[in-house]
Amino acid sequence: MPRLAFADDPDFNPIWAQIEKRHDEALQRLQAWIRQPSIAAENRGMEEGCSMMMQMLRDAGFQQVTKVPTDGHPGVFATFDVGAPRTVGIYYMYDVKQVDPSEWSSPPFDAAIVDKPGLGKVLIGRGATNQKGPEATFLAALHAMRGAGKKLPVNLVFVAEGEEEIGSPHFPQVVRKTEIAAALKRCTGVFMPFPSQDLDGQVTTFLGAKGVVELELVSSGERWGRGPKLDIHSSNKARVDSPAWHLVQALATLVSADGNTPAVEGFAAKARPLSAAEKQMIAEAASRMNEETTKRSMGVQHWIHDVSFRESLEMLTSQPTINIEGLVGGYTGPGGKTILPHRAVAKIDMRLVPDMTAAEALAALKAHLAKHGYSDIEVNMTGGYDPTTTPADAALIRAEHAVYKRAGIDPIVMPRLAGSWPGYVFTSDPLRLPAGHFGLGHGGGAHSPNEYYVIESSNPKIQGMDGATRSYVEYLYELAK
Repeated sequence: MPRLAFADDPDFNPIWAQIEKRHDEALQRLQAWIRQPSIAAENRGMEEGCSMMMQMLRDAGFQQVTKVPTDGHPGVFATFDVGAPRTVGIYYMYDVKQVDPSEWSSPPFDAAIVDKPGLGKVLIGRGATNQKGPEATFLAALHAMRGAGKKLPVNLVFVAEGEEEIGSPHFPQVVRKTEIAAALKRCTGVFMPFPSQDLDGQVTTFLGAKGVVELELVSSGERWGRGPKLDIHSSNKARVDSPAWHLVQALATLVSADGNTPAVEGFAAKARPLSAAEKQMIAEAASRMNEETTKRSMGVQHWIHDVSFRESLEMLTSQPTINIEGLVGGYTGPGGKTILPHRAVAKIDMRLVPDMTAAEALAALKAHLAKHGYSDIEVNMTGGYDPTTTPADAALIRAEHAVYKRAGIDPIVMPRLAGSWPGYVFTSDPLRLPAGHFGLGHGGGAHSPNEYYVIESSNPKIQGMDGATRSYVEYLYELAK
C-alpha cells in the first residue's frame, strides 16, 4: 500500500496499532448501521437511523449530541471540544436511496462481505459508499485515536441531515439555528468523508459542486379541464384529449430538439462561463484521465455531438441541464391494458452552475410552461439548492492535497463536481466557509444495485477500510497545522 505521511513517526504507532486492533469492531459498526434502513423518500427507518447515528457519535467521543427538529426528518448537531486552537466542521447524511431488492446479488440491507475481483473484500449494501461506509470509517479514526490515548488535534463541529437523497429541503433549518451557525462560524471549513480513489487509485479534488432542483411535473385531466378525470377505454382517444400526450408535449418544449440543451427562457441567463484558469484545469485533467475507462464505467459509447474528451469534461463542469429522471403514466404492468390515462407524471432534475440559484431556476420553469400554454401542469419542487464554490487555496483544500501527495497521489483538480450536495449552506452567506470532500478508499454503485465499499483491498493502488481510516487521522493532524 502507499505509505501515508506519518507512517515512520513513532508517536503515531499507537494509533496505527489501534486501527488494526479495532478493524473488526469498525466493520461490525458499519454493518449494523447499514442493516438499519433509513430511506427518507419512503419514510422508512428514519427515526431509528438517526438515533443509531447519534449513539455512534457519543461512542466516538462527542460530548454533546443533539437531535434538531425540522419540518421534515430531523437533523443532528454535535460537538467534540478538546480545547484545540483550530475547529473543523463535519457534514454527514444518514439517509440512503431507495432499493429494488430483486436487482441485487445479495439483499441490500444484509451488509454482506463478498470477494470482488480486482478489489478484494467489499461490503455490499445500500449506503455502503454513499455515505455510511466513509462516515463509519471516519468514526473509526476517532475511536483509534482515543484508544491510543491521543487527544484530537482539532475541535469538531458536526452537522447531519436525513434528507440529502430527497434534495435537502429542510437542512437550512438545521444550519441556520443560532447556536449551530455560531459553532460553524468558528470552523476553518467543513468536509464530508468520501472514498475518493478510483479504480486506478487516482483522486480527483472538486472545488465545488453543481446545484440541483428536484421536482415533479403532473398533467391531469381534472386540472387541465380536458381529457378524462378517470382512466377510460383507449378507443375514446378518437374524441378525448390525453393528459399523457399533453405532458410529453410540454416536456419537449423544455429542451432543444436533440434533448440536450435547456430551452427554458431565462433558465441559464446567469450561468457563469468557465474562466481561463478553469479551462486549463480541465485540460490538464483530460490529459491524465482515461476516456475509454470513463466511457466503459458508464456504459456509453459517445459523448453529445461526439465531442472530444476535454470538451465533454468542460460540458460536464459548466453546462446547466434539464433531465427526465422518470416518466410514468397509465398502465405499466405485463401485457397491454387499453386505457387512456387521466394522469401522467415526469420526475425532473435541473443541475445548476455558479451564479444560478434554485429559486430562479424554478421560477423560469414555471414561467416557461405558462408562456407555452401549459400553466395547468403542476410543478411540485421536492428539494434542491444552489451550487457551491471553494477557493483552490483554502486551507481545507491545501491540507487534503498534502495528505494525498505524501501518500504518493498527485490529485487531479476539477472546478466542480457535476453531481450535487448541499454544501451551499456552508459556502454561501452568512457562513462563507470552504467546503469539500476528503478520504482515501474506494466504493462504487451509489444509487445503483450492488453498491459496495472496499473493506480489505487486494489492489495495491487502493486503500481498504484501515488505510482510509489512517487518511482521516492524517487529515485532522494536517488541518491542525
